[in-house]
Amino acid sequence: MNLFAFDDAACGRLAREGTPLFAYSLAAAEAQFRALREALPPRVRLAYAVKANPHPRLLQLFGELGASFDCASAGELARVAELAPGRILYAGPGKRTAELDLALSLGVRVQAEGWEDLERLERLAPGPVAVNLRVHPAGGIQEGSPIIGGTGPSAFGVDEEDLPLLLKRAGSLRKVAIRGLHVFAASNERDASRLLATHRHVLGMARLLQEALGTELEQVDLGGGLGIPYAAGEAPLDVGALGRGLGELLAACPWFTGELVLEPGRFLAGPCGVYLTRVTRVKESRGVRFVILEGGVNHLLRPLLTGQAFPTRAVASGGAKRPATLAGPLCTSLDRLGEVELPEVAPGTLLAMGMAGAYGFTEAMTPFLSHPAPRERWEA
Repeated sequence: MNLFAFDDAACGRLAREGTPLFAYSLAAAEAQFRALREALPPRVRLAYAVKANPHPRLLQLFGELGASFDCASAGELARVAELAPGRILYAGPGKRTAELDLALSLGVRVQAEGWEDLERLERLAPGPVAVNLRVHPAGGIQEGSPIIGGTGPSAFGVDEEDLPLLLKRAGSLRKVAIRGLHVFAASNERDASRLLATHRHVLGMARLLQEALGTELEQVDLGGGLGIPYAAGEAPLDVGALGRGLGELLAACPWFTGELVLEPGRFLAGPCGVYLTRVTRVKESRGVRFVILEGGVNHLLRPLLTGQAFPTRAVASGGAKRPATLAGPLCTSLDRLGEVELPEVAPGTLLAMGMAGAYGFTEAMTPFLSHPAPRERWEA
């Protein structure tokens, strides 16, 4: 997988309009979507996770390609309501009553996090409504960083061990019917076998849920977690192996006649973007080379959260590489974008950071210290 959506010539051309800049390739986003769609069985629905990158042009593209959308706020619902009517899912651990009311008015499939969601939907719904129940699993992938939460304590969903009690309580509902299962327990996983192991566990949970409900499930939402590489030595996710594995899991579950749902966000949007920024200063400090940039965690927060840098290259610059600590312009020692290998650079050198199409512009701490916001640019 190409870590950079644009080559040096394109990066230089884009940067002439001013930096810092997020540049995105619609062609790269479409290619990523089509490759995943073609690898998966027809009974797997793709619901793009809007939180990864909610830019209207990207949402319009995915909507035209037939994607569903996974939303986690009323603002995200508003962005996609007209793009994919009947193809929207709504998740989130702290939904407000007004947001649930909006979801009902739009005909959105709610991922109920627990009794509170179910009880309020029972009061708000004008008639029968089907929902998916989010369950926090006791087994599956253990994350290296707590982006989703792995299998430990979590604010998300109903703990798997508490499911029987909730189902007993849900028997009193007259308008709300649990007709699906939602589980999300992985983040940026590039090993198809590990994803499939979790999916197998989820389908086992789904069978027990279906038996307890006494009716067939319409959906089993497997969540996201499809990963992308952030370093040259990292292997990309084998979507062919994932698709074949999901087909085998479906064949082994004749009791399930509904659809599976995947919620890729990073996987679809990440490879379409680069972040372009110039070096403002280089400092050697007690054996460490600091390369100070126009933008930092006010533009890219992910390295601070995960401890991993975006893939970084010096545009149109060569020579031997050595370690560099990327620092931003903010007056805080937290403003670090990771450790990378760079050739000799100087003020004005243009750097490109790849895989920046997801969890970039809208995840950052843009207002902090009142530095200018980065620009965004879309290329066909």
